[in-house]
Order: sequence, then C-alpha cells, then structure tokens
Amino acid sequence: MPHLWRARSTDQENAAMTATDRTAARAVRARPADEIGPLARKRVRWGYFFLMPWIIGFLAFQLLPIASTIFLSFTDYNATKEFAPGNFHFVGFANYAHLFRDPDLARAMGVTLRFALISVPLTLIVPLLFAVLVNSKHLIAPNIFRTLLFLPTIIPVVAGAMVFQGVLNAESGWLNQLLGLVGISGPRWLSDPTWAVPALSLLSLWGVGNAMLIYLGALQGVPTEIYEAATIDGANSAQRFFQMTLPMISPIIFYNLTLGVISAFQYFVPAMLIGGRNGDPQGSTLFYNLHFYRQAFVFNDMGYASVLALVLFVVVMICTALLFGFGQRGVYYAGGES
Repeated sequence: MPHLWRARSTDQENAAMTATDRTAARAVRARPADEIGPLARKRVRWGYFFLMPWIIGFLAFQLLPIASTIFLSFTDYNATKEFAPGNFHFVGFANYAHLFRDPDLARAMGVTLRFALISVPLTLIVPLLFAVLVNSKHLIAPNIFRTLLFLPTIIPVVAGAMVFQGVLNAESGWLNQLLGLVGISGPRWLSDPTWAVPALSLLSLWGVGNAMLIYLGALQGVPTEIYEAATIDGANSAQRFFQMTLPMISPIIFYNLTLGVISAFQYFVPAMLIGGRNGDPQGSTLFYNLHFYRQAFVFNDMGYASVLALVLFVVVMICTALLFGFGQRGVYYAGGES
C-alpha cells in the first residue's frame, strides 16, 4: 500500500508540473513580441553600443558622400567657390545629358576596359603560379621565396611606379636589354601609345604578393587525402591540378577575380604618375578615373564630375552583380552548394 500511495503521489505531481509547464508555455506564447525582459533589453543596448562605431563610420564616410555626390550631380557647382547657397544652381539633368557630348568619355572608358582585360587575367594567373611554386615540397627554402615575392607589396605605389619607369625605359631598361639578348627589339613601353597600357598592366604585377599569400593559404587547405586517392587512381600532376586543385580553390579565385575587376576600374595613381593628367602619350593612358579627376580638380566642374562618379559606381555594381551571378554556378563550395 505505501508503494501504491507513493506511485499515485508521483503521478499527481507529474500531472501538476505538466499542467504548470503548459500554462507557462501558453503565457510565453501569449506575450507580445515587443515585451522583452530586462536582460534582453540590456543585451540589445550593448549590441547597438558595439555597432555604433560602424554605424557612425557608414553614415559619415559612405552614405553622406554618396548623398552629396547625388546632390551635386544636379547642380552647376564650381570648386573654385565656397560650397554655400547662392554659389550653385540646380540644372536638372543637364550634367547627365553632357555625358553624350563628352568627347573624352568613350576613350577613357575604352582605356580602362582595355587595361582590365589585360591586367585582371595577369593578376589572377601570376600570383597563382607563384603560390604553386612556393607551396612545392621540392622548393628549397620556400619561406625565403615567399618573403621575396611578398616584399614589393609593402613598397608604396609611388616608389613602385618610379622603379618601373626605369625598368621599362626603352634605352636603358633591363627588360629591353633582356629582350635584346634573345634578338628581340623591345618596344618603347611608356612613350608608344600602343604599348602604354600593356606596360601599366606589367606594373600591376608589382603588388601581387598579397594575392599570392591568399592563394597559398587556399592551396594548403586542400585535403591531402584527395591527392592520395587520385594518385592511387593514376592521375598525373596536371590532372590533379586542373581537375582537383582549381575546383577546390575556386572560391579564392572568385574572390581575387572580384577584387581585381573592382581595382581595375579604380586604377589611377600609377597612370597619373607616369602619364600625367593628360594621359600621355597621346591620351593613351587617359583612364576613366583620370578623366574624372580632370573634370573635378582641373576644370573644377564638380557637377559633371559627380555624374562621372555615379556612372563609375553603377558600372562597378553591374560588373560585381554579373560576377556573383557567375559565381553561383561556377564556384565550388565545400558545403555542397556550387
């Protein structure tokens, strides 16, 4: 009998607890979504506090400049005057209509696209080859080669441009002297309009050390078991590289491709240093950003320069969207989605 009583008592307690839990659950479900406890409110406040530096930076350095650029694109503001009411007038879409009358716009965009078509493949392939080289187990002292290949990255762009002006000199540059050793007469790299953009594309290889390190990390992250299984199946080195390594590191290739395209459209400093603000020789290095710079800070036409900035923003966004559309289909992700 005592056992039976204790059993009945336990069943009653369980039934009571179950009823209590059900009541509590119904109370929680019935609580409005905006009613949160003091601990949750405290966490939300701390969350906004830690986000505040980013929010302030986004408003001050990104959203405000974009809004100012859109505003200026509808005005005739001249940079020689103080930015104050009365010193500019609203001109509607006149600055946008000027795009179709600008004789230098098509040439500047053409120079930029030509540079992108040459430099982007180079800055994808060359650092990948360097990474494969310094990742090889047959290479002696790989850390020394990794350091030497990365060192140019930390040298300022201005110094790099000055160095390349000597390297690509038609008479005394060592590149033409090397070509002369094999019987090839080197071109006038920086003074011939045909070779100016290819020469600047070679200069873009100066800072591929950072991309090489990213590729190196990706190569070292490929599981060795895959290579061992492929070797047992009879795959040679080329088959392992093209059919296994490249798909496994395709997210990193896509990452470098996206950054390379964006950087190509932002190319400015070396072109300005070597070709000047007129894009010498004969306008062959008049990049889009150089054209934008001339309109803003040489001709002081901030209204039309703002339109050029917005056009560049739209072009880069479209290219980035197309790349991400391609990435959804052509990039392999280890999570199973490609």
